[in-house]
Amino acid sequence: MAISEEFLSQLRDRTDIEDLLSSYMSLKRRGKNLVGLCPFHSEKTPSFTVYPENGSFYCFGCGAGGDVITFVRRMENLDYVEAVKFLAQRAGLRMPEDGFDDTLSKRRQRILAANREAAKFFHAQLLRPENREALAYFTENRRLSMQTVRHFGLGYAPNRWDALLRHMQSLGFSQSELADANLVWRSSKNENHFFDAFRNRVMIPIIDIRGNVIAFGGRVLDDSKPKYINTSDTLVYKKSREVFALNFAKNSGERRLILCEGYMDVIALHQADFPFAVAGCGTALTQEQARLLSRYADEVILSYDADEAGQKALQKAIGIFSAIGMKVKVLKLSGGKDPDEILRKYGRERFAALLDGAANDIEYRILAEREKVDLTTDDGKVRFLKAVSEYLAQLENPIEVDVYTSRLADELSVDKTALSSQIEQTRYRLKKQRKRTQMDELTKSLTPQRDALNPEMTRHYRAAKAEEAILTLLMNNNDFIPAVQDGLREDSFVTSFHRHVFARMMLCWRESGVLDIPHLSAYFDPEEFGRVTRIFMNRASYANTLDECRECIRTLDEEREKSRETTPELGDDDSFLKSFQSMKEKKQ
Repeated sequence: MAISEEFLSQLRDRTDIEDLLSSYMSLKRRGKNLVGLCPFHSEKTPSFTVYPENGSFYCFGCGAGGDVITFVRRMENLDYVEAVKFLAQRAGLRMPEDGFDDTLSKRRQRILAANREAAKFFHAQLLRPENREALAYFTENRRLSMQTVRHFGLGYAPNRWDALLRHMQSLGFSQSELADANLVWRSSKNENHFFDAFRNRVMIPIIDIRGNVIAFGGRVLDDSKPKYINTSDTLVYKKSREVFALNFAKNSGERRLILCEGYMDVIALHQADFPFAVAGCGTALTQEQARLLSRYADEVILSYDADEAGQKALQKAIGIFSAIGMKVKVLKLSGGKDPDEILRKYGRERFAALLDGAANDIEYRILAEREKVDLTTDDGKVRFLKAVSEYLAQLENPIEVDVYTSRLADELSVDKTALSSQIEQTRYRLKKQRKRTQMDELTKSLTPQRDALNPEMTRHYRAAKAEEAILTLLMNNNDFIPAVQDGLREDSFVTSFHRHVFARMMLCWRESGVLDIPHLSAYFDPEEFGRVTRIFMNRASYANTLDECRECIRTLDEEREKSRETTPELGDDDSFLKSFQSMKEKKQ
């Protein structure tokens, strides 16, 4: 049995979707609905729409959709029950004592509890006299104070195969629970044998924005490889979504963040009173991490290593942040390879000066292009200005373009009109390229593609479209269900995804007596529910009559029989509608 419908109804009444989503993203009213840039994929033109009338949302760009529970599941990386608890706490409601299956939620809570106890164990080990070498790594090599060590909960994993395992078992944790948390690993030679994942490493706990220990990074004390071992993805940790030290940085009072490459850079910056420093988890910045940062800051200052790998990562990060509309600045490190080294060599004042002199992304790109050529030659000037025009042509603010154009024309003694003309030619070329790309995407969208959720769609297109029409009509016209349920069963559906959706819809109907977006959210995962939301919203394509629904069922029956006799052909929306209309005319 799911969470009672009475409680969920009360929760929906107490949760205003506009208020909730506005705490995560910027929304603008468009008629009775609201629109904004989708938080689930990068875009410059808003395709994310909120429908306060029925408490739902849908992105026409990536297909994400659902209700407030689905939104929280996606944004906070929670399962269904945890998302309900999150919203209940926000609304000041007490969760019911029982009546719902929270097995997955309990597994997640056990992982969090295990991580919390493991962090305590590692920290205690760091302070033991026999592990003074590990403590010296932090206090002497890295010059961290004991206050910083305690603030970040730094620790040490002993150089033994089962030190953590034995300790955690004494606290009542099973081997399988510890394996779920990625704290122990299973032996490849004996599946019943487990051993500690972290051994002889200084430990850095990774804490989420709610204060939960969700993962660890373990670093060797010398230069051996691998330098770091990190927790793999678990039920509570997805490295592509998490940002180290954001739990502290979000409370710094700043609307800017310094994004570094490594944990130790961040820790050193916090100790030096730059509490708005963070680092991405994983090897490269992701769109999910960037969108998370945009919830807490308007500007990000990129502080990447000066080596080739760092500069490549920097270029990628600029593109990601620019795509979501965040202001970007780039820190040019001088005097050290990373912030930690600069702070240890020259102190806080030097880094503060570098921070004040950080260039915006355009200035950084201009400086980078300047370093590639010899500006004392005519050929160097031409190549430099041609490269810079690519960046300036992408700026939307004409005043900003004019400022940079004037400055470059003066510096290089070239005619401003000629430079402006070059920029306009580049802008025209880029515009044509964008149009070609849009046409390619449109053509691709109109061509039947392999559907990850419903891979049978291309092989049984007409049947799948009839199924989709039936689902749309039943969702929006619940009174049709009693009239058609005798002739419509799960095995009436040709494609397994639509069969799955129909089965869940009927379960919802039997348990709550209602089929709509809020009532359906408990029966699907977020990806599935995005498709269900799209199907629900497609009612404008139909007349919404009972006869139409019955006609679609007959079409489905005919296509199902046909699919048993012949090889199904690919189709498109127009051919389905024409075929459907032809069948209706023949029966009239």
